[in-house]
Amino acid sequence: MRSVWNGSISFGLVSIPIKMYSASEDRALDLDMLDKHDGERIRYKRVNEKTGKEVEWKDIVKGYKKDEGYVVLEKEDFENANVKKSKTIDIEEFVEETEVADVLFKKPYYLEPQKEGGKAYNLLREALKKTGKLGVATFVMRQKENLCLIGVYKNVMVLHVIRFDDEIRDTKGIKVPKTKNVAKEIAMAESLIENYTTTFNFTKYKDIYNSQLLKIIESKATGKTIKSEKVETEPTAAKDLMAKLKASLEQKKKKAS
Repeated sequence: MRSVWNGSISFGLVSIPIKMYSASEDRALDLDMLDKHDGERIRYKRVNEKTGKEVEWKDIVKGYKKDEGYVVLEKEDFENANVKKSKTIDIEEFVEETEVADVLFKKPYYLEPQKEGGKAYNLLREALKKTGKLGVATFVMRQKENLCLIGVYKNVMVLHVIRFDDEIRDTKGIKVPKTKNVAKEIAMAESLIENYTTTFNFTKYKDIYNSQLLKIIESKATGKTIKSEKVETEPTAAKDLMAKLKASLEQKKKKAS
């Protein structure tokens, strides 16, 4: 693996040199965009808006629109905006894992200790495991400040990039009906949840969509077509809720027996 960020992580006066690696990967199939008329691949070009000529990557810079023109930013400008946060992940406080809403999580990264950082790395890792807490920190990567949580996965420290408060949209625009459920329906739903409750094992969940899509691709390549099953869903009417809950519970009990 190639590291995506090098620097240090600190808590109190303890500083640990680390390398950061992406802990997840995209599982989507690599599909190209084609012209439907002749099947030729579509290419994107970086074109100068005024001259219409293609511009090479080495000649492209970033700029901020101000008044009628742009302020061009150099690599040093991004680093100088906050030198410390570009080099250090400084843990400012620790929180309980249960206090963090799932909607905040964006992307995980593995942290690996660099030379001479092993002992301090293990110290923080073990302390996090025993307390069950997460470290809260901010740092800069790819010209963007990130809010993050530092925790432990298996035997490795993991940095979870999470969303800032102002990145979460307000729920006011979401329309939720104000109908009330009767106590019997709620009790039945709770019973159904209990019967479906188990120890989470994410290894049993597989991405089957990509494999099925590959089957379709292979079939089309040989001139065959795969018949797909039709799936139709019908919303459960309010009057049928109790009956559906009971039937679901019975179905689950039969499978368990």
